[in-house]
Amino acid sequence: MAAAAAALLSAWFWNERFWLPRNVTWADLAREPGAGGGSGAQYPQAGHVLSAFPLALVIFAVRLLFERFIAKPCAIKLGIQDNGPHRVQSNAILEKVFTSITKYPDGRRLEGLSKQLDWDVRKIQRWFRHRRNQDKPTILTKFCESMWRFTFYLSIFSYGLKFIWSSPWFWDTRQCWYNYPFQPLTSSLYYYYIMELAFYWSLMFSQFTDIKRKGSSLNTAIYSATPQVSSVIIWLPKIPHIHLPLSGFLIMFVHHLATIGLITFSYMNNMVRVGTLVLCLHDASDFLLEAAKLANYAKYQRLCDATFMLFGVVFIVTRLGIYPFWILNTTLFESWELIGPYPSWWLFNGLLVTLQVLHIIWSCLIIRIAYKALMRGKVSKDDRSDVESSSEEEDMTSNSTKGIFSTSSNGANRINGHVASAQWAEEE
Repeated sequence: MAAAAAALLSAWFWNERFWLPRNVTWADLAREPGAGGGSGAQYPQAGHVLSAFPLALVIFAVRLLFERFIAKPCAIKLGIQDNGPHRVQSNAILEKVFTSITKYPDGRRLEGLSKQLDWDVRKIQRWFRHRRNQDKPTILTKFCESMWRFTFYLSIFSYGLKFIWSSPWFWDTRQCWYNYPFQPLTSSLYYYYIMELAFYWSLMFSQFTDIKRKGSSLNTAIYSATPQVSSVIIWLPKIPHIHLPLSGFLIMFVHHLATIGLITFSYMNNMVRVGTLVLCLHDASDFLLEAAKLANYAKYQRLCDATFMLFGVVFIVTRLGIYPFWILNTTLFESWELIGPYPSWWLFNGLLVTLQVLHIIWSCLIIRIAYKALMRGKVSKDDRSDVESSSEEEDMTSNSTKGIFSTSSNGANRINGHVASAQWAEEE
């Protein structure tokens, strides 16, 4: 019974009339191209994506080795030390409140804990502040993570650019649709696509150990929308923040899952040619952002500013210029002319158009960041590891007791320790 239900669900999900053009079946794509099947080439197969799983584990293992034996020594040579916050005084009652109830106790809870422990309220405030700082990553940890991302992004972009540079569809995007979907899969194209897919699977694994982004601010929203702008907003905290009901972990999980789904489905219905163009275009600015972060952590401020400005230019040119006039032009108009629309065509183009809307939003934020950075003379630091000050703690507790918004120096606006949804607050 269960097997029959699973077969029925699979047949419904992989309906050929949804995923493939008219008069094309999955059986057609399962055959080798060429008369007699002797060419040795083949079309993308569903089983191919399974190879991304072991490769993702390999990438994750390589990352751990890279951060330990390459990135960390480089950071130490640059003078970055692994000096984290001091550990707080052990207290079972406060630790239980911190881990099980709230990390930001309001005034009423602080008064109750003060009576229970016979501690001064200020002392309890300091304990919670130091306990929160204790969980924040060190500069060395962030440097190692960014150095790994910089290395991978630069490598995959270089490989992708080299590959598509020699591909006919790079110079004539109509080649993406000639004889679609009967376009043979080359080994270079296969390796590029599966490597990208495996990398996102590795991000799913490493999400449990990576530096946590704040779930309460637009920082997380922007990061979750695309890895290419993972920290754009953190450079300048003096901008409005939108508070989201989802945690950063959940947002990133959904993002990685959606990206994996798009790469997988575009591979299985053989939209890989235009897919390589989309992937390479979005990879173009990644390594520049990570390079700016590395310079920031190493305190090379001028290099950081210059690299971030270069990142902004590349991002805007690729996302507002090349993407709509090159990618969307071929997926919307050239494909309509050459193969015509079908159900999954609408789905993929709808997602690509949605992505363009997000590109516009992100570009506006980058321009605002760059403008304010120029006015201030430098780009602001990464607020994921800002150490809370005592004045910040007192302000937050005071405001939460009154039941109003409080704004911390690192951009965490809260009500009684909980994020507020759909509210704007100007950072001070």
